[in-house]
Amino acid sequence: MTVAEAGRMGGRLVSEKYGPEFYEKIGKKGGSSTATKYGPEFFGRIGKKGGRAVTAKYGAGHFERIGRKGGQKVADLIERAKTLETPTHTTTEERKETPAAG
Repeated sequence: MTVAEAGRMGGRLVSEKYGPEFYEKIGKKGGSSTATKYGPEFFGRIGKKGGRAVTAKYGAGHFERIGRKGGQKVADLIERAKTLETPTHTTTEERKETPAAG
């Protein structure tokens, strides 16, 4: 078993045992601790550094492409939800044929 496989296995077990709230709790705790230690502007600096690294790796249009892809996904989900919300109308005859509950 590789170190990566062992890590995944351990993460899966912790997730099953404690649930997603556990990760939220420890993430907030770590974020607060980091902000206290380095200051809140630290997150801005590391975010910019990460953005530059991603741009260097994938090119200047990367964020535009993933933004459009995400926007299209949202638009598709909205359209899908609209079709699910459309009420189905029954005719008077159909209502007469269906026995009343009770």
